[in-house]
Formats: sequence, structure tokens, C-alpha cells
Amino acid sequence: MSTVVPMDKVPANEPPIPQTDCAARPEGRGLLATLRCDIQSVYDRDPAARSLVEILFCYPGLHAIWGYRIAHWFWKHKMRFLGRLGSHVTRFFTGIEIHPGATIGPGFFIDHGMGVVIGETAEIGADVTLYHGVTLGGTSLNKGKRHPTIGDRVVIGAGGKVLGAITIGDDTRIGANAVVVKSVPANAVVVGVPGQNVARSKPHTAQDAPDMNHTSLPDPVGVSLTQLLRRVEELETRTPCPETTPHVHAPEGGMWQGAEFSI
Repeated sequence: MSTVVPMDKVPANEPPIPQTDCAARPEGRGLLATLRCDIQSVYDRDPAARSLVEILFCYPGLHAIWGYRIAHWFWKHKMRFLGRLGSHVTRFFTGIEIHPGATIGPGFFIDHGMGVVIGETAEIGADVTLYHGVTLGGTSLNKGKRHPTIGDRVVIGAGGKVLGAITIGDDTRIGANAVVVKSVPANAVVVGVPGQNVARSKPHTAQDAPDMNHTSLPDPVGVSLTQLLRRVEELETRTPCPETTPHVHAPEGGMWQGAEFSI
């Protein structure tokens, strides 16, 4: 297999991987091309990746997806026990559990990976990124579709939980530790428990770099409470009233006053 290097560091005499090749599902291209695209997704989305050797030996997310591909082949060919056994072995070595019945698109990347769980009927689109502790779980005892469908270019932060037979639209970012139990439209940002959908002010497109801006997350509940407190204070200044028990005031400059919380 030829050496894979970051796309922005490919020598002039060595063309990058054709996008049409990596955009195809694994069964639509050769084994070597599939392995190379898996490695390239690590280079594209992890700035800590320094060399091919490091990626091959030190990235459990890559080992997990390769283990899944083997287990999924057994599963599709009705060798269900061997598929589950392969999944169990991969889980033992990587801490990542992917059911062999799940459907995973090209460009899938799991960063760090420990504690990731992907259920049997989960469907994952192209260029999806998961961080450690993510669960794509079910909420039903029925044997039919009970796990989520994840669109293209979705990013799910550490500890995110997506539960049930719901759909997550393309280009959505789910914040760390969010719990999503309802379908999410495309180009949304989801935060909180349960997850609150916030439409992007600037939509993310397929031509944009993967959305890894984890520090840019809205706080709809906090903003609502702050605005409510300020509205109450404004009304109190307009309406004369007797002195009442001291209460919490809206934060100033993003800082709550500790005296109001007895700390």
C-alpha cells in the first residue's frame, strides 16, 4: 500500500486520493483504496497525526472501523455468530463497540474512541466524526429499526447520546454530553439535556472543513434565564413596590455574583 500523507503535503508528483474514490461506499471500491481512505480521514481530521506508522499502531478508532468491516462482512453473509465474535474481539482491544449489523458510510472517523457504542440498526452517513463516550443507542425492545440514522458530515462531541430511531440531518454538530431523543434537521447545533436544536446562522456545507469548533456552542436555557432576569429587573424599576427578599440578578459581563449564591 502506498504511503498516505496529509492532503496539503502531497508531493507534486503524487496525486491525492480522488474524491470520487473516497466518496464511494467501501463495497464500491477495492480493499486497498478503502484502507487508504480510512487512513486519510485520520490525517484530515486529527492534527496530532504525524506519520503513517503512528496511525497504524496508535489509533484505536481506525482499528475499530477495520474490525467492523470484517465483522460486517460476516454479518452480511449470514455468519452472524462470527460477526458478533469479531465485534467482541475488537471491543476488547479498542474499547469501541460497533455492532456488525450497523451501516457505516465512507470517511468515518472516531477520535480517541473509548466508550463509543453503535447499535445494530444504526445508519451512519459519509464523513461522520465521533468522539469518545458517544452512544448511538436504541429505545425499543422491537427487533426492527430502533437506532438513529446519522446524516453526512455530522460531528458528535464527547459523551453525546443519540437515542432511538431518529434522524440527525446533514452538517449537524451535537455538543458534548448532549442527549438527543428527537430528530434534528440539517445544519443544526444541538446542546443540552434533552438536546435543544439551534439553527446555524451560517450553514455548513459539503465544501467546508469538518466542523470541529467545539467551543462555539449556544446556551439557549442560560440565555433565556438571563433575559428573563433582566426583564424582571426592568419591570421592577418601572413599578414602585415595597422592599422584597434579595434575589438573583442577571450576570454582568458573563459573571454571576457569588454573594447571591452564598459562596
